[in-house]
Amino acid sequence: MAGLLANLRNTLIVSFILALIIVAGYGMHNAAWDQIFWQGVFRWLHTLAGILWIGLLYYFNFVQIRKMPEIPAELKPGVSKYIAPEALFWFRWAALATWVMGVLLAWNRGFLIEAFTLGAMDGFQVPQHTFIGLGMWLATIMFINVWAFIWPAQKIALGIVDGDADAKAAAGRKAMLFSRINTLLSVPMLVTMTMNQTIFG
Repeated sequence: MAGLLANLRNTLIVSFILALIIVAGYGMHNAAWDQIFWQGVFRWLHTLAGILWIGLLYYFNFVQIRKMPEIPAELKPGVSKYIAPEALFWFRWAALATWVMGVLLAWNRGFLIEAFTLGAMDGFQVPQHTFIGLGMWLATIMFINVWAFIWPAQKIALGIVDGDADAKAAAGRKAMLFSRINTLLSVPMLVTMTMNQTIFG
């Protein structure tokens, strides 16, 4: 067992095998691999990717950004050359997966356009569409921030892309500010994602 748990890849493979067995159980219990079943699958994948994305967002903001100034200069390359690039890899791909699964979930539930128009397609008469649409727009802004601003700036700040000391400092500040925007938007976004399903079903 220790051999399995000592290897992250093997741990995840077994975890996904167990998860897929449970997913198949839901499918057999449902007696139809229908729209509701796929809604459950998309919700699971959306939540899984979202936990990874927002978890890393909070790691960067609650831990790494705050503690970097306290790390001795000779130790900082350990973070910037090894930890940060790996965390940013999972961060940006989890953001993409979360957004795609969220769009698929809204499409499967039949309110993608209504949500993206914040309920305008319904004359603003369906609050469920307005609230979930607000959350979807907040998440979309956060997703765009990751790929259009945070990741390009981090590539310069971390030296993945060439830049002098001033360019690296400016890029690091830009990445931090957009990461803080995402942190600011994450709490209200999570309100819509969690309460909408509870209040409106």
